[in-house]
Amino acid sequence: MKKWSLTLLTLVLVLVVSACGSNKGANNTAGNSSAAGTEDKPVKLVVGATSPHADILKHIAPVLKEEGVDLEVKEFSDYVQPNIQVYEKQLDANYFQHQPYLDEQNKQNNFDLVSVVGVHIEPFGAYSKKIKSIDELADGATVAIPNDATNGGRALLLLEKQGLIKLNPDAGITATSKDITENPKNLKVKEVDAAMLPRQLDEVDLALINTNYALKADLNPLTDALFIEDKDSPYTNILVARPDNKDSDAIQKLAKALTSDDTRKFIEDTYKGALVPVF
Repeated sequence: MKKWSLTLLTLVLVLVVSACGSNKGANNTAGNSSAAGTEDKPVKLVVGATSPHADILKHIAPVLKEEGVDLEVKEFSDYVQPNIQVYEKQLDANYFQHQPYLDEQNKQNNFDLVSVVGVHIEPFGAYSKKIKSIDELADGATVAIPNDATNGGRALLLLEKQGLIKLNPDAGITATSKDITENPKNLKVKEVDAAMLPRQLDEVDLALINTNYALKADLNPLTDALFIEDKDSPYTNILVARPDNKDSDAIQKLAKALTSDDTRKFIEDTYKGALVPVF
């Protein structure tokens, strides 16, 4: 009996070990299958943008899809939320701003957002419904400029370049109306939210408007502006991300697509010089 009991116990142990081995193998197979499925699944990128940046992103979306990146474009009408939402990880990246603006936002809000790549320049322009030439600008005229530090300073520098005002040379790109040292025409500078500037054209004599908002209002800087920045403007519009994702495969694929020959051609053909590629 002891012999039979020992034999039976041995048989049971062999069956248990075999079963455990089979289950372990089955679990490994399932794990490998799951991992393969994750690799094949497209990576989703949510990128915030204003117009026309959103249109450029939509143009490259099919190319990114072929490379395993599902691009979702979230459009904004302001310059504040896109940076907040990237910092709070509601967005993966944004594409709407230049480096001086990003620097100012990082400083004011303790953000640590970073530039990934430069894409294009939008020549800043001055528009009017009341005059056809800058020579017609009357004494005491009202001039509207953006109310954020960097774009307001950019507008004032452009006015200075036209000989309309002089600024304190120490003010730099964040100059404000308080930095005006000479104002021969006694211009009244009105600071307005950048997105609202096109609507101010009926109320002011001159408005300096960012190109994205000008285009949205059917204003072309090349044909409608009384004067614009030179094409060598340092205000390159950039793709922005966080330090924790800027080097990710998906973000780098996005950066590459934004600076491709196809994107350059799309920008040149679509915007006819109102946007100028920098790559």
